[in-house]
Parts: sequence; structure tokens; C-alpha cells
Amino acid sequence: MNKPLNIVGLFFALLFLQVFVLNNILFLGYINPYLYIAFVFSYPLKENRIPFLFYCFLLGLGVDFFSDTGGIHAYSIVFIAYLRSFFVSVFFKKTPTDFTFFNLKTEPFGKVFNFVVTLTIIHHFIFFSFANFSLQNFGNVLLNTLYSSIFTLILYFIGTYIFMKDK
Repeated sequence: MNKPLNIVGLFFALLFLQVFVLNNILFLGYINPYLYIAFVFSYPLKENRIPFLFYCFLLGLGVDFFSDTGGIHAYSIVFIAYLRSFFVSVFFKKTPTDFTFFNLKTEPFGKVFNFVVTLTIIHHFIFFSFANFSLQNFGNVLLNTLYSSIFTLILYFIGTYIFMKDK
């Protein structure tokens, strides 16, 4: 019964954290964390992905609305949300019948790290590719992707260590 309430709370907490705190960080012109993608990692894995993709779209649209980015956040988060079950199958060797029992907290850290890093880099690369939208700025796309991914991953793993510890 608490699970849906936790998901709604996580949705709004990540939205407000991204919009009001993290969007105001731009360090050295390259580093801007996008922690709102943690929603993709935290949402329970189910066979019916349509509600999950819709919630990710709403989260991305909310960030786009406050960031004035025209749908780039919505597209990039829906893209990694769509790929999530594929990467769960690749990294964790899970089948769709295992999805209902899958929990990221019970998996080995190495596999979780690879999973989160892969989806974060894909998200950031798509986001910065559309934000720059020019082959002349490809170096900037790679630098933005690299540095922002590192900062996002540091914040994600610190946050999961602090807030998601088993009690």
C-alpha cells in the first residue's frame, strides 16, 4: 500500500529537486547533473510498461516546462525508460517472468553500477545531442555527456547510499 505513495513522492521530489536546485548548477560550463533520471532506476519493473513510460514522459515534460528545453528531457528519459527492460535482461540476466521479483537493491553492486552508468550515459548523450544539434559541436556534446554523467552518477550513488539503506 505504501509503494504507490512512495513512487508519487519520488516523482515529485525528483522533479522539484531537478527544477529548483540542480538546474541552477552549471560548473565549468560542462557539468549539470540530471538526477531526475533516478526515477527510471527506482520504478518497479513490471510487464506493462505503458504507465511507466507515461510517468517518465510527464516527469521529462515537467522538467522541460521549467527548463524551457522544448521536449528534450521528455524524449531522452522516455528513451532510456523504453530501453530499461532490455538492459535489465542484459546486465542482470532476468527474463520477463522475473521482472515482478526484481529489486535493484538486492543485486550485486557491479551489475547495478554498469546498468546505471549505461542508461545515464545514453540519456545524457541523447539530451546533449539534441541540445546542441550540430556536428560542429560534437566535442562539446561528448564533454557535456562525460562530465555531467560523472556528476549525476556521484549524486545518484551518494543519494541511494543515504536514502535507500536497509534498516
